[in-house]
Order: sequence, then C-alpha cells, then structure tokens
Amino acid sequence: MRVVGVIDIGKTNAKVAAVDLERFEEIAVRKTANVVLTSGPYPHFDVEHLWAFLLESLAALNAEHAFDAISITTHGATAVVLDPAGHLALPVLDYEYAGPDSLAAEYDVARPPFSETGSARLPMGLNVGAQLYWQQKTFPEDFARVASILTYAQYWTYRLTGVLCNELTSLGCHTDLWNPIAGTFSSLVERQGWMPLFAPVLKASDIAGALRPELCAATGIAAGTPVYCGIHDSNASLLPHLLTRASPFSVVSTGTWVVMLAVGAEPKALDERRDTLINVNALGEPVPSARFMGGRAFQLLLGEGSVPASPDVEETVAKAGHMLLPSIPEGSGPFPASKAIWTTDEQALGAAERFAVVSFHLALMTATCLDLIGARGEVVVEGPFAANKAYLRMLAAATGRPVFADPQNVTGTSLGAACLVQGSRVRTGIEPVAGEIPESFVIYAQAWREAALKHTGKEKRP
Repeated sequence: MRVVGVIDIGKTNAKVAAVDLERFEEIAVRKTANVVLTSGPYPHFDVEHLWAFLLESLAALNAEHAFDAISITTHGATAVVLDPAGHLALPVLDYEYAGPDSLAAEYDVARPPFSETGSARLPMGLNVGAQLYWQQKTFPEDFARVASILTYAQYWTYRLTGVLCNELTSLGCHTDLWNPIAGTFSSLVERQGWMPLFAPVLKASDIAGALRPELCAATGIAAGTPVYCGIHDSNASLLPHLLTRASPFSVVSTGTWVVMLAVGAEPKALDERRDTLINVNALGEPVPSARFMGGRAFQLLLGEGSVPASPDVEETVAKAGHMLLPSIPEGSGPFPASKAIWTTDEQALGAAERFAVVSFHLALMTATCLDLIGARGEVVVEGPFAANKAYLRMLAAATGRPVFADPQNVTGTSLGAACLVQGSRVRTGIEPVAGEIPESFVIYAQAWREAALKHTGKEKRP
C-alpha cells in the first residue's frame, strides 16, 4: 500500500485527499461545501451533490496518484435509513434541525440513562436516537419501509462497495444507541424494535469490501481496490496519537465542533448537562470526552478574512482583561444555558484585538472541558485551531500542561482515516507551542474562569 484516497466529510465542508502512507501526509486535496437542502420534509444533507463530488474527485486524484485503498471519515450525529432496495427511505437529517425537539419530553422517557450509554442529552438531532425516534413517530409510513440503518461514514462505504455495515466509533459518539462499557447496543434499540434494522457492526480498520466494478470503471481506480469500514472524525484525529503516544494525554480535535478526548484520564463523574460524554475509540475502548461548537463560534464572531493577533497584541489584550464570556452558540458545551457577553466595548476593539479575545475565549472553553473530563498529560491540538497561536498559548497558560500542535496539518481527520490502512507509517509531526507563556496569560486565564463562573451561575470551578 502506498497511496490512500480518503473521503472526509465534515459538517461544513467535504474533501477528498490523497494520502501518501510512506510520507504520511496529504499530497493532493479537493474540497466542496457540505450543502443542506431546505426542501422536502425537513432540512437534509445533499448527499447526491456529495456523491457527484466524491466520484469526480476520486477519479481526478487517482489519475495523479493511483489509489491502493480508500478510507472514509465523517462527522457524527447522523444516521441513514434505507429501504429494501438500498435507497433512502427518508432524507438524511441535518442534525441542527430542531424538529426532534418537538418530541423531546416523550423521547426523554424512552432514552436510556446516561449511566448506560455515556451519551449526554443534546438538543435538535444531536442524539442519533432522538433523530430515529422522531422520524419513526413523525413519518410512520416511510419509517415502516426502513430495512437498514447505517451510521454516516458507513453509508458512504455502502455506496462504494454495496456492503451494509455499522461501526463502533460512530455508534459510540453521543447517539444513545450504544453501551460503551458492555460493547453492545443500548436498551433503546431493543425497545424501539430497531435491532433487526442495524447492519452488522465492524471495526473501523476492517475492510468492508472492494470498490464496486462499475465505480472502478467510472473513476479509473483499479479493480478490487479495498474500501475500509471508516471512522467518526473526532476519533480519526485521535487515532494517530493513540497508536504512537504513551498515556495519559488528550487530543483536541477542532472544526465546526471542538471535541476533547482524554486518554488515561483521572476518573471523574461526567456531567451530561455540560456536554461531557463517553466516546468509543478505534480500538473499541471508552474515552471520556467533551465538546462545544468552537469552530462555529469562531465563524460567527470573526467570519472570513480575520486578522491574527501578534504576540504584542495578545499581551495587550491579556493585560487589559478584555474578555468574551460563555457561551456562543447556546445550547451545548460546558455552559449550555448561558448567553455570551463581552466585558469590554466590543466595537472599540481592533480586528487583531478581537481575534485575540475570541481565541482566548475558545482556549479557555477548551481548558474548562478538559478539566471536566479529568484530562491529564500533554494536550495535542488537531485541525484549524492548530495554526492559531493565540489559542495555543492561552491553552497552555490555562492548563499548565505542555501543548502540541502541527500548524501545517490543519486537519488531522484525513490522516487519521489513513491510519486504518495496513502499512501506514504513522507519525504525527507535532511540535510544542514555542516561546515562553507570559504571566499575564496565566492571570487572565484565572480571571476568565472566575468571571465565567459568576456569569453562568456556577458556584465552583469545574
């Protein structure tokens, strides 16, 4: 094996990457927006747009770098329901649609307790169990035609191979569908009569099947090319470190969501009301986790073309104590019921100062989440925030632990998915955050914590 074609579907964007397994790096990439359609019964992902993009991109990249295998990673909180012919029985729900909330009280009675699943109760469609429950109750005739339920990455595996399967990391990411301690489906699946509908569960590193012959002909990819089962994106970010680092450590996977996964964590009682949960890693092991919508917050607060802060501007902001207190957006994360406020005149800040304040806010939200899940040891930052020096320096100040990042590899998910392929030379290429952390950052972090706890009504530090 030398080159892997990786399909990487995030909530905001999708891409196809060619990953060189010897160099363990992306050597070519194509991207598109992940479009949500508002027509039909509810907002849903435009899977046909994605499918056309995937086939075109696979063909173009394979022509430049012939693929020896294909691997897949996608965002979580998504399930696909298929009819007996293998077509969609219902559109693939956008998990940010609030429709499932209409049955929230009823679903709260039906869902298993947090102690069984490690799944925090989340709004909208963020619990896959809530999606399926709402679809079953709201569209009973359509749901009666469901023959198969697939996790999202494995839906694309199915379209590529014709093989129906599910996978542990996708079932184990706040779905309410999986018992991570027992390693079995939850009691919800049995009670709702869904058990016969779930395709067999494979490991992320299993080969699901070969690329379908007609797709080989359409893309030019060699006949018999293996397609790996696939993996949830946050666990894809974790996997290279899981394979190369000694416990304890934590990985911060950044994108639309910032997801913290703590390997070898200090035992702590997790609080589902603060968006802490149990994920299942690629080895099938439960991992304490936490999350908040940090990438979405960055986008809402700074948008495109933001101006990074210099170290001088960062220190000026820290000494001045300009802060953004949680939380934006509301409804998830460690302070889900709190509305964000600025402690300074937001309009008086320059672009670089605003960048620093927002970056500090995101770093301190991350540090709060790491505290909540008992994270210990080094902190590794993956994804876009790995290139944000203000974020990294404040995170180091707030945690008091070494912080590592690879600013050249702005998304660790594609390389993580490539790790599933046998023969990959896994390495991370991460570097410690450079330079001394100013004392003003440590003082700022403590002041932010105290102000955040006062603002959110919490009586003690998490």
